[in-house]
Amino acid sequence: MENLNLFIRSIFIDNMIFAYFLGMCSFLAVSKNVKTAFGLGVAVTFVLIVALPVTWCINSYILQPGALSWLGQEYASADLSFLGLIMFIAVIAALVQLLEMVIEKYSPSLYNSLGIFLPLIAVNCAILGAVLFMQQREFSNAWTATVYGAGSGIGWLLAITALAAIRERLSYSHVPKPLRGIGITFIITGLMGIAFMSFLGIKL
Repeated sequence: MENLNLFIRSIFIDNMIFAYFLGMCSFLAVSKNVKTAFGLGVAVTFVLIVALPVTWCINSYILQPGALSWLGQEYASADLSFLGLIMFIAVIAALVQLLEMVIEKYSPSLYNSLGIFLPLIAVNCAILGAVLFMQQREFSNAWTATVYGAGSGIGWLLAITALAAIRERLSYSHVPKPLRGIGITFIITGLMGIAFMSFLGIKL
Protein backbone atom coordinates (compact mmCIF):
# COMPACT_ATOMS: atom_id res chain seq x y z
CA MET A 1 0.00 0.00 0.00
CA GLU A 2 2.86 2.36 0.80
CA ASN A 3 4.39 1.85 -2.64
CA LEU A 4 1.00 2.40 -4.30
CA ASN A 5 0.63 5.68 -2.43
CA LEU A 6 4.13 6.71 -3.50
CA PHE A 7 3.32 5.80 -7.12
CA ILE A 8 0.11 7.84 -7.21
CA ARG A 9 1.68 10.75 -5.37
CA SER A 10 4.66 10.94 -7.73
CA ILE A 11 2.31 11.10 -10.75
CA PHE A 12 -0.23 13.67 -9.59
CA ILE A 13 0.96 15.49 -6.47
CA ASP A 14 4.77 15.52 -6.80
CA ASN A 15 4.68 15.81 -10.59
CA MET A 16 8.15 16.69 -11.90
CA ILE A 17 6.78 19.37 -14.22
CA PHE A 18 4.00 20.99 -12.24
CA ALA A 19 5.38 20.62 -8.70
CA TYR A 20 9.12 21.06 -9.26
CA PHE A 21 9.39 22.55 -12.79
CA LEU A 22 12.02 19.97 -13.75
CA GLY A 23 12.56 19.04 -17.40
CA MET A 24 10.90 22.19 -18.70
CA CYS A 25 13.25 22.72 -21.67
CA SER A 26 12.33 19.52 -23.53
CA PHE A 27 8.77 19.74 -22.16
CA LEU A 28 8.21 23.02 -23.98
CA ALA A 29 10.28 22.27 -27.08
CA VAL A 30 9.01 18.77 -27.98
CA SER A 31 5.34 19.22 -27.06
CA LYS A 32 4.25 20.42 -30.51
CA ASN A 33 3.22 16.96 -31.72
CA VAL A 34 1.51 14.22 -29.69
CA LYS A 35 3.38 11.33 -31.31
CA THR A 36 6.80 12.89 -30.74
CA ALA A 37 5.90 14.03 -27.23
CA PHE A 38 4.63 10.57 -26.31
CA GLY A 39 7.80 8.97 -27.67
CA LEU A 40 10.02 11.27 -25.62
CA GLY A 41 7.84 10.70 -22.56
CA VAL A 42 8.19 6.92 -22.88
CA ALA A 43 11.96 7.30 -23.29
CA VAL A 44 12.22 9.46 -20.17
CA THR A 45 10.02 7.00 -18.24
CA PHE A 46 12.23 4.08 -19.28
CA VAL A 47 15.39 5.88 -18.18
CA LEU A 48 13.81 6.74 -14.82
CA ILE A 49 12.58 3.17 -14.21
CA VAL A 50 16.06 1.78 -14.83
CA ALA A 51 18.15 4.62 -13.37
CA LEU A 52 16.45 4.82 -9.98
CA PRO A 53 17.10 1.25 -8.76
CA VAL A 54 20.62 1.25 -10.26
CA THR A 55 21.55 4.50 -8.54
CA TRP A 56 19.89 3.31 -5.33
CA CYS A 57 22.15 0.25 -5.31
CA ILE A 58 25.22 2.38 -6.06
CA ASN A 59 24.30 4.81 -3.31
CA SER A 60 23.46 2.12 -0.74
CA TYR A 61 26.32 -0.31 -1.37
CA ILE A 62 29.14 1.96 -2.54
CA LEU A 63 28.72 5.67 -1.80
CA GLN A 64 27.17 6.04 1.63
CA PRO A 65 29.43 6.25 4.70
CA GLY A 66 30.17 2.69 5.79
CA ALA A 67 28.52 1.21 2.69
CA LEU A 68 31.70 -0.65 1.72
CA SER A 69 31.75 -2.70 4.92
CA TRP A 70 30.66 -5.70 2.85
CA LEU A 71 34.21 -5.71 1.40
CA GLY A 72 35.76 -6.09 4.84
CA GLN A 73 36.15 -4.31 8.14
CA GLU A 74 39.01 -2.18 6.85
CA TYR A 75 36.58 -0.46 4.44
CA ALA A 76 33.88 0.21 7.04
CA SER A 77 34.99 3.82 7.55
CA ALA A 78 35.13 4.66 3.82
CA ASP A 79 32.91 7.53 2.68
CA LEU A 80 32.52 7.98 -1.09
CA SER A 81 29.43 10.18 -0.95
CA PHE A 82 31.37 13.02 -2.64
CA LEU A 83 31.30 10.93 -5.84
CA GLY A 84 27.50 10.73 -5.83
CA LEU A 85 26.68 13.40 -8.39
CA ILE A 86 29.23 12.27 -10.97
CA MET A 87 28.26 8.60 -10.54
CA PHE A 88 24.57 9.38 -10.98
CA ILE A 89 25.23 11.44 -14.11
CA ALA A 90 27.40 8.66 -15.55
CA VAL A 91 24.64 6.06 -15.02
CA ILE A 92 22.01 8.32 -16.64
CA ALA A 93 24.28 9.12 -19.59
CA ALA A 94 25.03 5.43 -20.18
CA LEU A 95 21.33 4.53 -20.15
CA VAL A 96 20.48 7.37 -22.55
CA GLN A 97 23.24 6.27 -24.94
CA LEU A 98 21.86 2.72 -24.92
CA LEU A 99 18.31 4.00 -25.44
CA GLU A 100 19.43 6.24 -28.31
CA MET A 101 20.99 3.29 -30.15
CA VAL A 102 17.85 1.17 -29.67
CA ILE A 103 15.50 3.91 -30.94
CA GLU A 104 17.75 4.66 -33.91
CA LYS A 105 17.69 0.97 -34.90
CA TYR A 106 14.01 0.16 -34.34
CA SER A 107 12.25 3.52 -34.83
CA PRO A 108 14.20 5.81 -37.20
CA SER A 109 11.21 8.12 -37.65
CA LEU A 110 10.97 8.77 -33.90
CA TYR A 111 14.74 9.15 -33.74
CA ASN A 112 14.66 11.81 -36.46
CA SER A 113 11.69 13.65 -34.98
CA LEU A 114 13.25 13.84 -31.52
CA GLY A 115 16.52 15.10 -32.98
CA ILE A 116 18.86 16.70 -30.47
CA PHE A 117 16.39 16.24 -27.62
CA LEU A 118 16.98 12.49 -27.46
CA PRO A 119 20.64 12.68 -26.34
CA LEU A 120 19.66 15.67 -24.20
CA ILE A 121 17.66 13.27 -21.99
CA ALA A 122 21.05 12.70 -20.34
CA VAL A 123 20.91 16.25 -18.99
CA ASN A 124 17.15 16.28 -18.37
CA CYS A 125 16.95 17.71 -14.87
CA ALA A 126 13.76 15.71 -14.19
CA ILE A 127 15.82 12.49 -14.25
CA LEU A 128 18.67 13.79 -12.12
CA GLY A 129 16.12 15.44 -9.83
CA ALA A 130 14.33 12.11 -9.27
CA VAL A 131 17.66 10.42 -8.47
CA LEU A 132 18.58 13.14 -5.97
CA PHE A 133 15.10 13.01 -4.40
CA MET A 134 15.56 9.25 -4.04
CA GLN A 135 18.84 9.82 -2.22
CA GLN A 136 17.36 12.57 -0.04
CA ARG A 137 14.30 10.56 0.96
CA GLU A 138 16.41 7.49 1.79
CA PHE A 139 14.15 4.84 0.28
CA SER A 140 14.44 1.53 2.10
CA ASN A 141 14.92 -0.71 -0.95
CA ALA A 142 15.44 -0.76 -4.72
CA TRP A 143 11.80 -1.70 -5.39
CA THR A 144 10.55 1.49 -3.73
CA ALA A 145 13.03 3.47 -5.82
CA THR A 146 11.73 1.73 -8.96
CA VAL A 147 8.12 2.57 -8.06
CA TYR A 148 9.08 6.20 -7.53
CA GLY A 149 10.94 6.26 -10.85
CA ALA A 150 7.95 4.75 -12.68
CA GLY A 151 5.53 7.22 -11.11
CA SER A 152 7.76 10.20 -11.85
CA GLY A 153 8.21 9.08 -15.44
CA ILE A 154 4.50 8.49 -16.03
CA GLY A 155 3.74 11.89 -14.49
CA TRP A 156 6.19 13.55 -16.89
CA LEU A 157 4.76 11.54 -19.80
CA LEU A 158 1.22 12.53 -18.87
CA ALA A 159 2.17 16.21 -18.66
CA ILE A 160 4.02 16.44 -21.99
CA THR A 161 1.42 14.39 -23.88
CA ALA A 162 -1.45 16.49 -22.52
CA LEU A 163 0.31 19.72 -23.47
CA ALA A 164 1.07 18.39 -26.97
CA ALA A 165 -2.60 17.46 -27.48
CA ILE A 166 -3.67 20.94 -26.44
CA ARG A 167 -1.08 22.62 -28.68
CA GLU A 168 -2.25 20.56 -31.66
CA ARG A 169 -5.79 21.80 -31.09
CA LEU A 170 -4.53 25.37 -30.78
CA SER A 171 -3.54 25.29 -34.45
CA TYR A 172 -7.30 25.46 -35.22
CA SER A 173 -7.92 28.26 -32.72
CA HIS A 174 -7.67 32.00 -33.04
CA VAL A 175 -4.84 32.96 -30.71
CA PRO A 176 -3.94 36.68 -30.47
CA LYS A 177 -0.77 37.32 -32.44
CA PRO A 178 1.38 38.46 -29.47
CA LEU A 179 0.60 35.20 -27.63
CA ARG A 180 1.24 32.76 -30.46
CA GLY A 181 3.96 30.16 -29.94
CA ILE A 182 5.74 30.03 -26.62
CA GLY A 183 3.55 32.72 -25.04
CA ILE A 184 0.31 30.73 -25.11
CA THR A 185 2.29 27.60 -24.21
CA PHE A 186 3.48 29.20 -20.97
CA ILE A 187 -0.08 30.27 -20.15
CA ILE A 188 -1.42 26.75 -20.77
CA THR A 189 1.39 25.22 -18.70
CA GLY A 190 0.50 27.53 -15.82
CA LEU A 191 -3.19 26.61 -16.05
CA MET A 192 -2.29 22.91 -16.13
CA GLY A 193 -0.11 23.41 -13.05
CA ILE A 194 -3.05 25.04 -11.24
CA ALA A 195 -5.27 22.12 -12.30
CA PHE A 196 -2.78 19.61 -10.91
CA MET A 197 -2.72 21.53 -7.62
CA SER A 198 -6.25 20.23 -7.05
CA PHE A 199 -4.72 16.82 -6.36
CA LEU A 200 -3.08 18.25 -3.22
CA GLY A 201 -6.38 17.64 -1.45
CA ILE A 202 -6.07 13.88 -1.90
CA LYS A 203 -5.17 12.11 1.35
CA LEU A 204 -3.07 9.01 0.78
